[in-house]
Amino acid sequence: MSELVYVGMSGGVDSALAAALLLEQGYDVRGIYMRNWSRDLPGFKCPWAEELADAERVAVTLGIDLDVWDCEAEYKATVVDYLVDSYARGYTPNPDVMCNQTVKFGTFAERAFACGADLIATGHYAQVAHGKDGAPAQLLRSRDAHKDQTYFLWRVGGDVFNRTLFPVGDITDKAEVRRMCAERGLGIENKPDSDGICFIGPVGLRTFLLDTLERRAGDVVEWETGAVLGHHDGAFLFTVGQRRGLDLGGGPARYVVSTDTERNVVYVTADPQCPALWTRELVLEDCRWVSGEPVAAGTYLVRTRHTGTLVRAHVEPGSDATCLVTYDEPMRTVAPGQSAVIYDECQCFGGGIITKA
Repeated sequence: MSELVYVGMSGGVDSALAAALLLEQGYDVRGIYMRNWSRDLPGFKCPWAEELADAERVAVTLGIDLDVWDCEAEYKATVVDYLVDSYARGYTPNPDVMCNQTVKFGTFAERAFACGADLIATGHYAQVAHGKDGAPAQLLRSRDAHKDQTYFLWRVGGDVFNRTLFPVGDITDKAEVRRMCAERGLGIENKPDSDGICFIGPVGLRTFLLDTLERRAGDVVEWETGAVLGHHDGAFLFTVGQRRGLDLGGGPARYVVSTDTERNVVYVTADPQCPALWTRELVLEDCRWVSGEPVAAGTYLVRTRHTGTLVRAHVEPGSDATCLVTYDEPMRTVAPGQSAVIYDECQCFGGGIITKA
């Protein structure tokens, strides 16, 4: 009897091909569409119904069942509310990281296994090496370095990955994925990639935050001198390193150095070499490790943005889910709230959330 795999099908190209490949490999496949968000925003109609229709067409083509699971309550509590609360506190969060932990490999995985699934699968660009004799799985970078999504998966435990398949993780590039979809007649190969924060869409983050949080007029202050250069509608709208949207009129380009959401002040500089824009240390909190255990102190590769450069650094885990990352050379400061993820050449060990320095 073949193993039963529940596949998360989003209506996109990657998950469609994942389901097709699993069928070809002899698995018993059931598709699941997770309805995570259906709220319309001013000027933006949530496309969940169109996404579901695409997933249904693929399921019919493949001859598999597709169920719709309502995950909106979990998604709002652990992803949307997390994003809003983080911005209100002056952090720049990564909602995809939390969505993977709490919804795609949390709610979806738990419900699938409770329904009798032997395995789950998604269209993520990643690979796993399943552990033997109960050992946790290893999370490995995908073959397509540009599309690799392990940066968003670091909070998921190896116990879940032991029962997870990533069918597109060993495909060379997205063009090949599209070609393989076309060969199988899935009718979805020309669908564009989703971009940005899915539940905000083209409305944009600024509009979403102003629709959610209270608008608060405050000052834009020069970091070096303390001079007031302009005004803003809320310090929560800005992130470290930001150049655009400051609305300071003429003069040199300026960069956001830091934000103080309690005093509602945004600090900027015109000097790209300003010391506040560079650092040799990152302090991480809320660290998670795929194996369940922190890595040993030592030198690793660290990534602080999706597909960003892997930079060698010394990593020193603490005793309370914290970690200190030290670089040999100064690096551009990363916005607090973003993830720093720890690797060797191929394996993703875990990571943490960058704190405010």
